[in-house]
Amino acid sequence: MNALFLGIFICIGLIALGYQLSKGLVHIKSLDRTVTVKGLSEREVPADIAIWPITFHEAGNDLNQLFSNIQQKNALIVAFLKNNGFKTEEISVAPPGILDKQAEGFSGSENIKFRYSGNSTLTVYSKNVDNVRQAMDKLVELGKQGIAFARQGYQMQTEFIFTKLNEIKPEMVEEATKNAREVAEKFARDSNSKLGKIKKARQGQFSINNRDKNTPYIKNVRVVSTIEYYLSD
Repeated sequence: MNALFLGIFICIGLIALGYQLSKGLVHIKSLDRTVTVKGLSEREVPADIAIWPITFHEAGNDLNQLFSNIQQKNALIVAFLKNNGFKTEEISVAPPGILDKQAEGFSGSENIKFRYSGNSTLTVYSKNVDNVRQAMDKLVELGKQGIAFARQGYQMQTEFIFTKLNEIKPEMVEEATKNAREVAEKFARDSNSKLGKIKKARQGQFSINNRDKNTPYIKNVRVVSTIEYYLSD
């Protein structure tokens, strides 16, 4: 008789344990229901620093005269820049580069018209981006005075920089997070679910690029946040 009661109690205990385990498994399984969404924030901002390299070429057969010509033209360019509102501290002049074609052993150097060729680079570093753009358009005035400016190759391109990212970061992160939640809420409604708490969040890297190739002084700032939310019935 005792064995019968003992068996009944054991059966009841096993059934109760099984029920509790099944409830726990269902709860654990519900925690696995999540949705992962991305939130985007973009801004167009003006560059706040311009780095403008100005390079010109000079050639001749008299080395001393070549250096003299380069110095004179450097002075003309500096005067032009100051007349257009740039300060002395915004202008730097690099030492000239000189090439002796005869010493370098150029093929047919004896028939070359000018033995020496030189170049000089002045660089404007300014926070007045609009002033730089306006002065660039006026540079033709110096070309009329006999200064042969180099074409803006890859290394000679004017660089426009945006340095105030930290000022707009908090708002952009907030906006990206808000956009991600809106997407998640729509998904939850469409799937007859409720949106729960955040399970995991990852903020992407901020990227700063030119808006397009014709307006490098306008930047596109972009960030994407990836957020995973819990879902429940």
